[in-house]
Amino acid sequence: MKTTNLMIVGVGGQGTLLASKLLGRLLVSEGYDVKVSEVHGMSQRGGSVVTYVKFGEKVYSPVITEGEADYIVSFEKIEAVRYLSCLSSNGKIIVNNQEIDPMPVITGAAVYPSEALKEIKDAKITVDEMDALRLAESAGSAKAVNIVLMGRLAKYLGISKEKWEKAIEETVPAKTREMNLKAFNLGYDYK
Repeated sequence: MKTTNLMIVGVGGQGTLLASKLLGRLLVSEGYDVKVSEVHGMSQRGGSVVTYVKFGEKVYSPVITEGEADYIVSFEKIEAVRYLSCLSSNGKIIVNNQEIDPMPVITGAAVYPSEALKEIKDAKITVDEMDALRLAESAGSAKAVNIVLMGRLAKYLGISKEKWEKAIEETVPAKTREMNLKAFNLGYDYK
């Protein structure tokens, strides 16, 4: 069984850590050896956050380096560009087309790169772009972007929708369960 390398990238406060917890729970329940490593860069201030998830029959290290990622799930466009070099030549990237201004843009020291999405698409890789924020809001909360993106990822990993839904039920608080299941299904069914 081949080891699959997956990265979840975003900024602090977007729910990347909950997404990796959900994914890890699901993969362990499927019998995979799973290694997860999280890197926080000023995450409480909107800084970059990346989670490495590796799974397979036997995984020895959670680290994913340049050209090794089979999948990148990006919660924001600049973060997709930042980690694009980690994607393998036949990898796939799921990109939320949301823009969150990093601190240099907020302070006026820089301008948000208007061509971020074009740069990703020009890389000649499989790009699955979506407006996950809009879908999350239609599910009931902008905070559900993470679950929308996990719904999209579910289309690629070959694990049944029902097993994903069970993992969501076991991972999210009971009061947000229905909304998160709706968000997952909106991501899963996105055309």
